[in-house]
Amino acid sequence: MAINSNAGAAESNTSPASFEEAMAELAQLVTQMEGGQLPLEASVAAYARGSELVKFCAAQLEKVESQVKVLEGDMLKPFSADGAGEGA
Repeated sequence: MAINSNAGAAESNTSPASFEEAMAELAQLVTQMEGGQLPLEASVAAYARGSELVKFCAAQLEKVESQVKVLEGDMLKPFSADGAGEGA
């Protein structure tokens, strides 16, 4: 994973501590990039960091989805508004 090029403008090349932290950093990067005030090299570094964060978030979501499937097991059923009442 040698993404650490000479740019150095990315906030950090470390994995975020949580999904929420990654989303917050990603939102901050998007705001900075949409502002149009970043120099070219900083924009490229921000884009690269954003790409890493998106991959991290996708992996976290896949992991949680797998955990939910395991927890639910055979109990997964399609939702139906008709049968949503209390059984008895």
